[in-house]
Amino acid sequence: MFSLFDRKNGKNPPVNGMHLWGMQGMQTLLSYNYSYSHMEFARVKEFILQKLSRELKPSLYYHNAQHTIDVCRSVETLAIMEKVSADEMLLLITAALFHDTGFIWSYENNEPLACEFATKTLPEFSYTPLQVSTVCQLILSTAMPQKPETLLEEILCDADLDYIGREDFFITALRLHREWSENSARKIPFRDWYEKQRDFVETHEFFTRSARLLRNEKKRKNLSQVRELLDLIESSADFRIKKVNNAKNLYL
Repeated sequence: MFSLFDRKNGKNPPVNGMHLWGMQGMQTLLSYNYSYSHMEFARVKEFILQKLSRELKPSLYYHNAQHTIDVCRSVETLAIMEKVSADEMLLLITAALFHDTGFIWSYENNEPLACEFATKTLPEFSYTPLQVSTVCQLILSTAMPQKPETLLEEILCDADLDYIGREDFFITALRLHREWSENSARKIPFRDWYEKQRDFVETHEFFTRSARLLRNEKKRKNLSQVRELLDLIESSADFRIKKVNNAKNLYL
């Protein structure tokens, strides 16, 4: 049913020849053999993506609708590689859709808000109480620092931080820095920001074997480049100080 993951190009595997997530994330999962209502999931997905697009603040340059689509793609890839069941895939992607909805109401500690919203919303789409409970636990597992306890939680947590091991690491980190600058009381200069990025990547470990297989090599390269960037910043700062001191000495 599934084709092999394209490790070289980092493409998501097609299901029955069709990618589940197009650029706009509006395709349905009709080709996946769920025991669950296909049309219900299609309605949930359209509802959430439209709500995120309409109601998230424009200053959320990272935690936006595109990030949600990105996490759904990563979840799909990892879930297939980890050989989860169709029902588990449904719960995972549903949790990925809802996991950042809390940003609509709060920038800080928003996972409980996303869980509350999912609890109120999903029964309207015929999700069972057990399914809703599982989705909520998955959402809560993405809170930092991540501490997943099940394979499904590990998959969602790895998908949420997938960018750490991708080509778009630096542009994504810049989007996140700009977002923090405009939405958080914590104002972080670029140098301090990249020091935090370095420290975070140094201590970060993907939970699933599949994520380590797909992303660890590029993660190591990204970390090396962050370290090099910080060295360049340090060298430039030392040069400027030396230049200023030389200029002062001319008048002594």
